[in-house]
Amino acid sequence: MNKLKVAVIGCGSIAKHRHLPEYANNKDVEIVAVCDIVEERVKEFADQYQATAYTSYQELLASPSIDAVSVCTPNYLHAPISIAALQAGKHVLCEKPMATSRLDAENMIKAAQENNKKIMIAHNQRFVPSHQKARQLIENGEVGKIYSFRTAFGHGGPEGWSADGAESWFFKKEQAFIGAMGDLGVHKTDLLRFILGEEFVEVGAFIETSAKANADVDDTAVCVLKTESGIVGTLAASWSYVSKEDNSTIIYGENAILRLEDDPINSLVVQYKSGEVVKYELGGIQTNDSGGQTNTQVIDQFVNAIIQDVEPAVSGEEGMKSLQVVLSALQSNETKQIVSF
Repeated sequence: MNKLKVAVIGCGSIAKHRHLPEYANNKDVEIVAVCDIVEERVKEFADQYQATAYTSYQELLASPSIDAVSVCTPNYLHAPISIAALQAGKHVLCEKPMATSRLDAENMIKAAQENNKKIMIAHNQRFVPSHQKARQLIENGEVGKIYSFRTAFGHGGPEGWSADGAESWFFKKEQAFIGAMGDLGVHKTDLLRFILGEEFVEVGAFIETSAKANADVDDTAVCVLKTESGIVGTLAASWSYVSKEDNSTIIYGENAILRLEDDPINSLVVQYKSGEVVKYELGGIQTNDSGGQTNTQVIDQFVNAIIQDVEPAVSGEEGMKSLQVVLSALQSNETKQIVSF
């Protein structure tokens, strides 16, 4: 079989630590092109992966030899570049949040359908072993009725991770559109939808900029969420956690409490009503500190969807539903009202 020829647009940290190395490790893929507006940066990656360097994504997309692209740019470019790529006949893997408005997300899905191409959103938390196991336990009824949850995703902020440090686009509203809620919160809205197997219908949110003097986007957000069956819980997303990263989720059910990524060794701890405790060592979640050595499975899932011609693991529709929760949280914060969606 011929290898899938892929290109990465945007050569910041997520491309450097996740997309490029994971494509390079996939036997069905050949990295043929990389693109970034910073010439020096793109040349370095082009040399490393023996790929063609571009500083214009339009030029890259004009190349007929490219089968698929990863869009790893600032948030405001996700939709325009993804749509242009789909219209140029390329499959698209887009970083999260997929877009900055519902309309843009809908147009991305439409472009994929009209051009008969795949679009997948890079929500890697679905593939974390503890999260997969928790979904399974809930699905098979072992946890019983789910009452509530609390989830948090927080660290010291993108300056420790982004290629541009404190000058990063993450802090600029016109490029990022949304701060911690878009960077981290959308991971958790997607994760909860996946684990609980339900859609959210209401949200109330408080969203602040309290920790980052250089930001005109939010850095601290707390939301109260309600699903269609009445499961209620909280979601915290923050760039103001000055010590260890927190990426934990706790689910409270009728028969058991599930603690996910809450213990440094056991990635899932199940505390049963009977007093029995079952600990699973399933391998940790990827963190910004792990040097990007772990495989997030996002790339492999995307490549597999193209080769097998199946629906991607996180479709455009799924990405849009997870984005909608975040957009509604913003609306709630602005109107100071509970928002139904």
